[in-house]
Amino acid sequence: MTTSISAQGLRKSYGDKLVLDGVDLTVPEASVFALLGPNGAGKTTTVQILSTLIRADGGQARVAGFDVRRQAEEVRRAIGVTGQFAAVDGLLTAEENLLLMADLEHLDRREGRRRSAELLERFDLTEAAGKPAATFSGGMRRKLDLAMTLVGEPRVIFLDEPTTGLDPRSRRTLWEIIRGLVDDRGITILLTTQYLEEADRLADRIAVLDGGRIVAEGTADTLKRRVPGSHIRLGFTDPAGLDAAARAFGVGTRDDEELALHVPSDGDISGLRAVLDLLDASGITAESLTVHTPDLDDVFLALTEKPRPVPAA
Repeated sequence: MTTSISAQGLRKSYGDKLVLDGVDLTVPEASVFALLGPNGAGKTTTVQILSTLIRADGGQARVAGFDVRRQAEEVRRAIGVTGQFAAVDGLLTAEENLLLMADLEHLDRREGRRRSAELLERFDLTEAAGKPAATFSGGMRRKLDLAMTLVGEPRVIFLDEPTTGLDPRSRRTLWEIIRGLVDDRGITILLTTQYLEEADRLADRIAVLDGGRIVAEGTADTLKRRVPGSHIRLGFTDPAGLDAAARAFGVGTRDDEELALHVPSDGDISGLRAVLDLLDASGITAESLTVHTPDLDDVFLALTEKPRPVPAA
C-alpha cells in the first residue's frame, strides 16, 4: 500500500508552550485519515506543518512523496487545503471564484472554464454559478470552498474542521462529497475534526491527538474495543425476574429502578448466544434485550480526560 503522508517525530513550540511533542503519522494513499482531539491538542498545527504553512522545530515529514522542508514547492503543487472557514470571495460569483483559482493555478482560459463548469456540476452549484457567494448559505459556501481546492487537481487534501458551523443536512452532504473524492478519484484526505460522528462516518483510520501526542490510533472499531463497557442489557417486567436473572448470571450490574441487568459482553454473536442460552436453560423470560458497545464519544472521553501529573515546584 502506497503511503501518501508520513511524519516522524514532529515537534513544535511557540515560546515555552509545547504544541506538538513527537507526532508520528502514516496515511495510505486514497484513504481518509482523521485527526481527532480537543481544542489545543495540536490538530491545526499538524496540518499547517504538513501543508508547508509553518515549519516544524523537529522531526521529518513527506507528503505525496516530497519532503515538506526541502521540497515545499513540490508539496504545494500536489495538495489542496481547506481551512475552518470558507475562503471564498463574497463579492465574486461561484463561477468567478473558480475561474480565479484557475488563473492562480496557471491554467489556460479554455481549460479553466472547462474545469470550473465540471466542478460546479459535481458540487450541485450550477444554478448558483452566476450568484455572488455572499448570498450563499453556509453549506453552499463550504461546497464552493472545497470545489475551489479541487481546481488544481490535488493528490492530497487537508481539511481542517471543514464542517464547523454547518447544519446537520449540510454536514451530511459534505460528507458524501468528501467520501466520493476518495472512492471515485483516489484522493487522499487528512481530516481534522471535533465531530465524533464525522470521524466515525468518514475515516478509514483515526488518530486521537491530545496534549501534542498521538494517544491512540486505529480504525473506529479498533478504538471502540479499547474502551471497556460493552454489555448486554436485559430488561424485566418485575423484580422477581430481575432477581432470578441476577442469580443465574452471577455477574453484571443490576438497576433496580429500571428493572434491568447489565451483563458484560463483547457484543458479538457468540456472547449474545450464550446469554440467550442461559436465559432459556434457566426458564427466565426477559422483556427486552439490547446490546450496548462504546462509541467514539466514550473513546474520546476515555483518552483525552486523563488527569496529568502536576509538575514539581
